Amino acid sequence: MKKNHQQNILALVKLIIVLTAINIVGNFFYKRFDLTQDRRYTLSAITNEIVDRVKEPVIIDVFLEGKFPQEFRRLQNETKQLLEEFETQNSNIKFQFINPLEEGATQEEVMQELFEYGLKPVTVTVNDKGTQTQQVVYPWAIVSQGEKASKVQLLKNMIGANTEEKVITSVQHLEYAFAEAIDKITTEKQKSIAILKGNGQLDDSYIADFLLTVRENYHIAPFTLDSVAANPQKTLEELKNFDLIVVAKPNKEFSEKQIEVLDQFIMNGGKSLWLLDQVQADFDSLRTNGSMLAYAKDQSLGEMLFKYGVRINPVLVKDEISTPIKIAIGKQGSETQYGQFIWKFAPFVYPEINHPIVKNIEGVKFDFASPMDTLKNGIKKTVLLQSSKYSMLVGTPTEIDLNILNEESTPEMFENKGSYILGVLLEGQFKSVFQNRILPFKVNKPLYESEENKMIIISDGDIIKNQLDQNYEPLELGYDKWINKLYGNKELIMNSVNYLMDDKGLINLRTKEVKIPMLDKVKVYKDYNYIQMIAFGVPVLFIVVFGLIFTFFRRRSFVKK
Repeated sequence: MKKNHQQNILALVKLIIVLTAINIVGNFFYKRFDLTQDRRYTLSAITNEIVDRVKEPVIIDVFLEGKFPQEFRRLQNETKQLLEEFETQNSNIKFQFINPLEEGATQEEVMQELFEYGLKPVTVTVNDKGTQTQQVVYPWAIVSQGEKASKVQLLKNMIGANTEEKVITSVQHLEYAFAEAIDKITTEKQKSIAILKGNGQLDDSYIADFLLTVRENYHIAPFTLDSVAANPQKTLEELKNFDLIVVAKPNKEFSEKQIEVLDQFIMNGGKSLWLLDQVQADFDSLRTNGSMLAYAKDQSLGEMLFKYGVRINPVLVKDEISTPIKIAIGKQGSETQYGQFIWKFAPFVYPEINHPIVKNIEGVKFDFASPMDTLKNGIKKTVLLQSSKYSMLVGTPTEIDLNILNEESTPEMFENKGSYILGVLLEGQFKSVFQNRILPFKVNKPLYESEENKMIIISDGDIIKNQLDQNYEPLELGYDKWINKLYGNKELIMNSVNYLMDDKGLINLRTKEVKIPMLDKVKVYKDYNYIQMIAFGVPVLFIVVFGLIFTFFRRRSFVKK
């Protein structure tokens, strides 16, 4: 017995020495292993570069602390796992989970403060074995370094999707969202965007939300082509200082000299985002008068775009898959009564292609859009946005009135129609529209073919237009105040800008696939007692069986000795 006792003590000492040695070695050599099938916890090369570049402390406050439904717990856990990877790789990155509704101030004050900062809550239904309760959740995070801060939306808006579907999509974008936020606050602005003015483009108040958002990443400035008439060469040289031009719904024609400036800007590597209407149609006048005349308009850009590989046709797309409008239908006493109707000239486009610009974004709202044709010219063309297969074309000029709300349609009306192109990405070496032509003005060293370049063309200028509230303050881009819905216009425009300006490939993280198995809640509730018994009983049974086996062999060894 004494000899056995000494052997046990010796074995225990050896075990302690081995465990101590492993811990000491572990302090110098640390490695995490990602055994998931989709490699969701393995950071991409560009994310590693961004994280490694952090030299000063970055604090990430995540407002997902608390007891949540199963779907939100999954989002909570996936966010924590990702941030642990960030923190492990760079100790300057710290994160904490916070319940904003448990702070010192009253709940109303906290909610108002968060709302003013742009953090909007969501109300979720907690279903616990048939008992439903409502819970306010803030699926947001704030990434900060010193005075700089950037907010991260953890739960994506998806019209018609349930919470589980939203969480799955959101988890796929977590790495991109946090990597972009860290890059934004740790990198000085280097690139600049020119907002083209002077040809009847949208007023600043109608693109205010876009301007406020894009200036967080880039330098922005208005740029007019008025000086082209007096000194076109100087205008061109000044425009070359920008990396991207945004052309938002021009209503006046461009002169030949102005077109040459834009063309040479592109030939010299400048990126461009074109948001163009080819038909004059305005819903505000329709709302006021009950009818309007829609007619073709020309900004004199057709030949240039044709040379680049796209033609916008001066007709309108009428789509059965459209967004609703709210109009007055009468009065009850002194109050005006409103009704909600589907407006077929406002297509609702849900992108389905696997491209980082549009992957898993919310549906996009168009307003009097025109179809585009793509032409063969050696330029790579990626169709980003299309109308539904239940759409048709309406020629112009034509009178449009509200009687269309009562129009009936049948599937036969859409045979051999539909799926019209509304947005396209062009990539390649563009050829100048002035190739083999006399230039409107003499350019120093004109170029007739660009290096590798890219542009995006969308056949609706209103896609970037935000609404105004009753005080004429801009609302969030994509938000429709009449029906209280938020569409994906803002995400589309910002993704377009980021793709055109992104030399690092950060936006490609949006295509990362993450497969998340979710529990079947109906089956869980149905077999709740059985699952509970398995979950708690099996581990206990395993321990009991292991204890019996261990005791049996231990007694057997003593008997032999």
